[in-house]
Amino acid sequence: MKIGIDLDGVVFDSETTFRTYEEIFDITELRGNNLIDREEPKFQGRYNWTKEEQKRFIDKYFLTVSRESGLMSGFLAGYRFLKEQGHELVVITARGGHVKEMKDDAIRILEENNIKFDKYYWQVEDKLEICKKENIDVMIDDDWRIVKQLSDNGIKTLYFRDTNLKKLEENKFVKEINNWGDIYREIALK
Repeated sequence: MKIGIDLDGVVFDSETTFRTYEEIFDITELRGNNLIDREEPKFQGRYNWTKEEQKRFIDKYFLTVSRESGLMSGFLAGYRFLKEQGHELVVITARGGHVKEMKDDAIRILEENNIKFDKYYWQVEDKLEICKKENIDVMIDDDWRIVKQLSDNGIKTLYFRDTNLKKLEENKFVKEINNWGDIYREIALK
């Protein structure tokens, strides 16, 4: 099976770290409560920040988040299982798009843990295009908008949904998972 895997919020526990620094930035630097939608996965939709404020947040915190984030709990066991079973693992990530050095941090963490994927797509803006090009059987992602786009186009997705993120109705193309044990179960039983 060919499995597409997002990095942030799936392999790296960066989304929780992002949300922490978003709150710190919003309250301490912007001196307010600009939160508009807790279900949004990205800060651009979670807060009513101006473009200038978004850029300030990116410049100040993106590298910090990247360096503080570790592997998701259970990832190594799930990764080893998938590799042992002979699945092809393809990274499809937007990482490195806003801040190029975040790609370097990801590579460093992967190398330190002896994690090797079969193929890498960095700075991806259109995951649907890559999934189609690669004939991905299952994509694992934590962004409900991406999951919806992929599933609406017939690509099976495992929605790695974190607390507070929008709930999607499950169907033959969308299955909600919350940890790497769920991923193990979904793929082992297929």
